[in-house]
Amino acid sequence: MTASCVIISFCFEGEEGNEILYGTSDGRVGLVQIGRFAPSHRWELPNEKRNGGVLSLDNFDITADGVLDLIVGRDDGLVEIYSYDEAEEPVQRFNHTLSESVTSVQGGCVATPGYDEIVCTTYAGWVSTLTSEPLIKERGPDTFSLTAEGKDKIVGLRQELDNLQVKVSSEREKYQQSAGSKTAISAVSGFNINDKFVLNREDASYTLSLELQLPIDNVLLQSDVPIDLLDVEKNSAVVSYSACNPEEGNYLLATYRCQANTTRLELKIRSIEGQYGTLQAYVTPRVQPKTCQVKQYNIKPLSLHQRTHVFDDNRPLNTVKLTGQFSLAEMHSWVSFCLPELPERTPPGETITFHFMSTFLDTLLECVYSKGEAVFRSDNISTISILKDVLTKEATKKKIRLDISYDINDESIAYTLNLIHPRLEYQLLLAKKVQLIDALKELQVHEEDLTFMSPEYRQILEEADALQAEFKRQPCHLERLYGMITDLYIDKFKFKGVNVKGKVPALLEVLDNYDLQTLVEFFNTSA
Repeated sequence: MTASCVIISFCFEGEEGNEILYGTSDGRVGLVQIGRFAPSHRWELPNEKRNGGVLSLDNFDITADGVLDLIVGRDDGLVEIYSYDEAEEPVQRFNHTLSESVTSVQGGCVATPGYDEIVCTTYAGWVSTLTSEPLIKERGPDTFSLTAEGKDKIVGLRQELDNLQVKVSSEREKYQQSAGSKTAISAVSGFNINDKFVLNREDASYTLSLELQLPIDNVLLQSDVPIDLLDVEKNSAVVSYSACNPEEGNYLLATYRCQANTTRLELKIRSIEGQYGTLQAYVTPRVQPKTCQVKQYNIKPLSLHQRTHVFDDNRPLNTVKLTGQFSLAEMHSWVSFCLPELPERTPPGETITFHFMSTFLDTLLECVYSKGEAVFRSDNISTISILKDVLTKEATKKKIRLDISYDINDESIAYTLNLIHPRLEYQLLLAKKVQLIDALKELQVHEEDLTFMSPEYRQILEEADALQAEFKRQPCHLERLYGMITDLYIDKFKFKGVNVKGKVPALLEVLDNYDLQTLVEFFNTSA
């Protein structure tokens, strides 16, 4: 995890006061203990439910058990409360979802003496509280009623809403009067966009979140590179696709029409490594006169790689070495163009080292460069090939000659195929199950007793909805894996000076009757 992912750090008051609590932009929360010589990770909560990034943290004993609880505010509006178990690991106790991103949370006694509360502020400026005060009372097993205090608060809130509506009506009348005036000048109202474009390690996709202080009318996405739009459960917008002409550099045109009072839109995008360009979002709010803002996001050549601080030298590694009359700053700018999560400014020192991991395949990449020399090592030959091609192109733009030498490890091919194998096998099985669902459901309609079916088929029927939902969430996953294997095949022989594009149909035939050993033999025997 890189420092750029840390949203906030908080000094957790442990026994020695040397613990730092952190939240990350991809939704993880963890605790680091600062030792005399080196820090150590105490624990980290993975973002398995793919909730929003962490924007705020606080420690407050909201459960009144004598131990500080952990309060987390996320950019998708989720507020979570964690308590610590006997092993000092956090366990979620409560959660509540607001309609906007939670920019700050703080525990304390605010509105009612004797009752603790959590005060939350949102991006649009709302301040709300979650209270431990009981506002309803139980009259029976299934009967509840408001307390007197609860009724008073509702009356007060209604009065505040009435006052706000009067103010809004008054301002609207003023606007209508000024709009009809001959001396009035029309002006485009400006608005701010709180946007985020973050790579998720769990599913190797990018989350694009757009949040306004005004309701969103529609968002138009345009991309000059092939990308996939993945389903997001929290997204209630209606999407429509327009015809595109890839020959004109236009691969995607999609419009999201939002429901009334929607101020936040979250999208998931998966790119293809090796293809790079720009994704543009045209954001139009519900205001008059109509106005629009454009946001641009770079899709990098190795966009699915993420910074890591661990590198395994025991893997079968391929090496590419570049030498030439380039400066350290020039090489750093080229590497930054290829890979995410790198600083714009050149780090200090004569030699710079960065390590990356592919979020899709878990392959590794090491970048070591200095003035006049750069060495890249990876267990995935396609990663090396993409880097070599892009860096050569960037150097050519600046008329800098590069001398390239490489050392290809043939064992890395089988190693990478073994990393792909469980994912490919799972996707093939999932596709097969989804194909069987309609036929099995038709049998279910005509047959009352399904005991004649095998346990496997009965399980497919029981899990039909979940299987179809998973397949729908990842519509092009199988094609992506086929594409990666095809690129791996072409790149292996490209470094040997052999063009094997004519043998790709034979490779696809092997994949249609997939067997790992047969595939490895095909790679080894082709020439």
